[in-house]
Amino acid sequence: MKKIKGLCVLDVDGTLIEEEVIDLLGKEAECEEEVALLTAQAMRGELDFEESLRKRVSLLKGLSIDTFDKIYHELHLSKNAAQFINTLQKNQIEVGLVSGGFTPVVERIAKDLGISLFSANQLEIRDGHLTGNLVGPIISREVKKETLIRWADELEVPIDRTIAIGDGANDLAMLKRAGIGIGFCAKEIVKEEIPLQIEERDLTKVLNLIDFL
Repeated sequence: MKKIKGLCVLDVDGTLIEEEVIDLLGKEAECEEEVALLTAQAMRGELDFEESLRKRVSLLKGLSIDTFDKIYHELHLSKNAAQFINTLQKNQIEVGLVSGGFTPVVERIAKDLGISLFSANQLEIRDGHLTGNLVGPIISREVKKETLIRWADELEVPIDRTIAIGDGANDLAMLKRAGIGIGFCAKEIVKEEIPLQIEERDLTKVLNLIDFL
């Protein structure tokens, strides 16, 4: 088994990808404005994430799971995302994705980028359509932090050799817990609380901030 030298955990929506997937789903369900407003408030820390997420998902009731395939092809990876991940992996730094988004999208992104570690919210699906409910635990601020710690333990990586990258209020706990926490094109609340910031949407800029590459 190859020796793992570090762990990098990335948020997905707004960080690894430019879009917020739930806003695109809202557009398909014809409730784009309401969903986007709730998303923005949650990412700024103005609303409880779990409560906000449940409300947004309830608005998606009846949407076909085929919508995920359509949306997947509308997503844009942040600049140099694949190159960034490849560089980390070549340097024995494992990459994981932890997302307040949804498994059908996050799993596919992970597979396309050669990432085996990922965690996201599960949507309840019945007869090929969303029921408007979630299944299992919500990937909350605390759960993101706990996932970072659990993956580091499983990989036998010291916490000071972990990197967390995110943009929203839901990422704050993991950014603070990681050895290196980086705000990436972040909301104001993250800029206020996390010293390391990347303002340009280019993930290779992060490499300069990792001192154990």
